Amino acid sequence: MNRVELVRQVVDEIVQAQPDTWLRRWGLIHLYGVSQAATLLALRRGLDPDLATVAGLLHDLDTYRTKAGPDHADRSAALARHVLGAMDGFLLLEVEAICTAISRHMDKEEMHGPLDELLKDADVWQHYLYDTAAPPRSSMRADALRREFQIV
Repeated sequence: MNRVELVRQVVDEIVQAQPDTWLRRWGLIHLYGVSQAATLLALRRGLDPDLATVAGLLHDLDTYRTKAGPDHADRSAALARHVLGAMDGFLLLEVEAICTAISRHMDKEEMHGPLDELLKDADVWQHYLYDTAAPPRSSMRADALRREFQIV
C-alpha cells in the first residue's frame, strides 16, 4: 500500500470516530476536497503531489477529532507529525514541510513557501467550490485562483 493511502486510512479512522454526524460528514468532505485541490495545484505548479495530498488530508484533522477550533492549525500540525512519524515512507524533511504548511494554513494574508501557499489556496478553493455563492474566505486568493484556472 502506498504512503498516501496509509494516511487516508488514518484520516478515515479518526474522522469516522467523531460522534457528531454533521462534523463527521463535513470532515470527510473538507479534508478530501482540500486534498484533491492540493493535488491538482501541485501538478499544475510543479510541486510534489504526494506531499500536497497528505497536507490537504491532515490540515484540519484535529478539528474533526476534538471539535476544538481556535488553535486548530498548530494542533493539526502536531497530530500530523504524530501520524506521519508513526508510519514508514516519509522522510523527516517531508514531515517537516507538511507540518509547517499545516501550521501556517490559516495565515491567508501572509506569504510563505510554495507548499504553504498551495495548502492555503487549496483550503480556500475547496470552500469556494463547495458553495460558489458564499463569500470566499479570502477574496484575494479566490480571485487569484479563478485567474490561474481562467474562470471569470
